[in-house]
Amino acid sequence: MSLRDLPLLNACLNGASAILLILGVRFVKRGQKTAHRACMLAACTTSVIFLASYVTYHAIFGTTRYSMDGWPRIVYLSILLTHTVLAACVPPLAIWTLVRALRERFQTHRALARWTVPIWLYVSITGVAIYVLLYPLGGAG
Repeated sequence: MSLRDLPLLNACLNGASAILLILGVRFVKRGQKTAHRACMLAACTTSVIFLASYVTYHAIFGTTRYSMDGWPRIVYLSILLTHTVLAACVPPLAIWTLVRALRERFQTHRALARWTVPIWLYVSITGVAIYVLLYPLGGAG
């Protein structure tokens, strides 16, 4: 694995985060609080690793340009715009939600999580979609 493979790693981390978020929600709905906590902490961890990897890749290689024109470009840019705007919201939302849980302020935690989880899930899923659109054959760089 080289630094040029970081986009694939990033897509995998986004996918893992999405799966962990979905599992975490399922666990809490079933009253399995320990499993919920483990999944949500793992989702936080995968997202932190993603962010470090993403920043590293773009600091070294710069911006990756989307090569297609016409309607595929419009679709890509629409996904990228919503993904980018909402991705900027995820770290503070996730931290606030996590801190409320760790301080056992569960009512506030639940109220924040109702916003945090869908936004974070959308960002994770569209992160994978962006990778697939940028690297249709799975090859980075």
